[in-house]
Amino acid sequence: MMNNGRGRPALGRTAALTLAFVLATGSLLLAAVGCDLNDPDRDVKRLFPDSTGYKTIYVSIAKKGGAELLRRIEDRLGDRFQGLFETADVPYTMYEIYRGDALVGYIHGVNQKGIFGGLQVFLALDLEGTIRSFYFQKLTAKDAKAFRDSAFGRQFEGLSLKDFYGYDVRTGPETAAGPAGRIRNPAPESEADFRTVLRAVKKNLILVDEFLLANRHLSHFNPGHQGESQ
Repeated sequence: MMNNGRGRPALGRTAALTLAFVLATGSLLLAAVGCDLNDPDRDVKRLFPDSTGYKTIYVSIAKKGGAELLRRIEDRLGDRFQGLFETADVPYTMYEIYRGDALVGYIHGVNQKGIFGGLQVFLALDLEGTIRSFYFQKLTAKDAKAFRDSAFGRQFEGLSLKDFYGYDVRTGPETAAGPAGRIRNPAPESEADFRTVLRAVKKNLILVDEFLLANRHLSHFNPGHQGESQ
């Protein structure tokens, strides 16, 4: 094949366009960071020992309601979504857990940006949206051992979204005593990480309520009383 020299600029333009496409695609992939169970078969059985199967559901804010839904979720959270973990097109992976043909619970995890890296906070919930168990699938924190201690995780058991409406994710403490405000920080020197964990739990519960529970807990939300117990 004869090279006449005129193809070189065209080749350069093609390469540049290809590179731009790859970078743009990569940016889109980075913007949609989901959170799946590492080993669903194992993890579902561990969290729901009596279960016989599960169904995986994929949802996103963009597909379910777009900007309007995003604003409602942010209002319920009491904070704005930001960063790669909180774009409207993030694919949320939710697990419906079954015993035979009966639906018995849910599992859902969220990514949350921490001080030293990312966190993946998973909740196992009953049909009412009450927390059965809490655990970190991923945790990058200075005091990770203290936060992974089972005693810390047990404090979330029995709580639901209505118990977190009084918790202000921006400031941390509640203005009035409430269940979320009574959760003890296992590492007082890591207050920022502690608040990050509670924000992740509240966000997780809101998403489950929106996508799986038909907003069962929305009636407990009073936008004029963020930071007060309900």
